Amino acid sequence: MFRTKVTTDFVDALGKKTHSEWIAHLDGDDYPVTGDAHGDMRSYKRINDNTFDFSQKKNGKVVNRGRIMVAADRKSRTVISWSKNRRGHMVRSTAVYDKVND
Repeated sequence: MFRTKVTTDFVDALGKKTHSEWIAHLDGDDYPVTGDAHGDMRSYKRINDNTFDFSQKKNGKVVNRGRIMVAADRKSRTVISWSKNRRGHMVRSTAVYDKVND
């Protein structure tokens, strides 16, 4: 079974920093997340070599779900996600990430 440790560091528009970590398994089961105020569990499921579905939960309720599509050359990925805004309306967002080499 594929497993990888994922660490994210994020700075929002107001300069607030967030650090989260989790172990990503691609079996569709929920796994704990630390450091994320929006969710405490995540699940990932492999669709094919370049596509993965995910969901994020907070206190047992799904708060975010979506799909990750990795480019064939592995140099970028597109993430489409759906979540509810503060008014309870579903919002779709799309983000494109370029690979950064350390």
